[in-house]
Amino acid sequence: MPDKKKTIGILTGGGDCPGLNAVIRGVAKAGIGDYGMEFIGIEDGYEGLIQNRVRPLQWNDVSGILTLGGTILGTSNKADPFRWRVKDNEDPVDVSDDVVQYAEHLGLDALVCIGGDGTMAIATKLSEKGVRIVGVPKTIDNDIWGTDVTFGFDTAVSIATEAIDRIHTTAMSHHRVMIIEVMGRYAGWLALHSGLAGGGDVILIPEIPYEIGKVCDVVARRSKKGRRFSIIVAAEGAKPKGGEMSVQRIIKDSPDPIRLGGIGHRIAQEIEADTRLACRVTVLGHLQRGGTPTAHDRILATRFGVRAAGLCREGSDGVMVAVDGRDIVTVPLEEVGGKTRTVQPDHPSIDTARKLGTCLGI
Repeated sequence: MPDKKKTIGILTGGGDCPGLNAVIRGVAKAGIGDYGMEFIGIEDGYEGLIQNRVRPLQWNDVSGILTLGGTILGTSNKADPFRWRVKDNEDPVDVSDDVVQYAEHLGLDALVCIGGDGTMAIATKLSEKGVRIVGVPKTIDNDIWGTDVTFGFDTAVSIATEAIDRIHTTAMSHHRVMIIEVMGRYAGWLALHSGLAGGGDVILIPEIPYEIGKVCDVVARRSKKGRRFSIIVAAEGAKPKGGEMSVQRIIKDSPDPIRLGGIGHRIAQEIEADTRLACRVTVLGHLQRGGTPTAHDRILATRFGVRAAGLCREGSDGVMVAVDGRDIVTVPLEEVGGKTRTVQPDHPSIDTARKLGTCLGI
């Protein structure tokens, strides 16, 4: 008898990210074309499994989406089946058993979870409850443990770098200190790489708490030497030495309730008070997460997707695809969830920045 045709679910969780559709396309096309699988798209991340909102994914559904930003399946950064709020004013409840039963009802042989550390943490718990999981790491922050790089990061760096390039001309024309606040949460990869690529004079990242006096000295010294402008690239999670990160707001019903933001304006006020130099702040925000993925991210996302389809065919469980050097490998999900990959003090990019004379706030 021929082998039973496998049914695979796909969901995208957490924030949107350039390259999500490229992964969906890679998984589905390899699975349908090479392995004869059937696919079910889960709408809006884990929310679709909780609320029973799914739809079939066929070849034509994933054609023409390689360059498309966002995700055709939708996503949610609030849906956690282990802490689900039926109503906003009610305490969260554990509906994970219902999710497992629904996955069985759908006849899923595997579930491909595309997302960041929060998505992987939930995937790990579902795997422990018997759902066969293959994870794919996604985030512009590049902070997922176990992989050298995530898709979406290269696109976000490119967008941030272009913004810095454009701000350079305004900074020079008006002789101002320009502060560009970028995303990244608790990791400084995005600020570090875009700051290097954009020629930032000061780069501030969460891993190296800054001294505002050192930053003020740099911009004041540049001004006295005739360099009448400065570019400061600040990660949203940057914090002063002995101080705290700037929190914009708290969203109680989110798995990650803290929303960072405001560090750029905080730094601007302190620099103006100390140096009397005019400062302007640009917060890139969600611009970094939208739009067409770069060629690098399209290729990486496609490689991830094709490998994930192969792992589903092999019956792999509780693993995440990852990059090790130039190779696509797998790492156990249980080693990924709950961890953050941050910039280490001895990272080559830190050394490069220092040798260029870039101020890191210390």
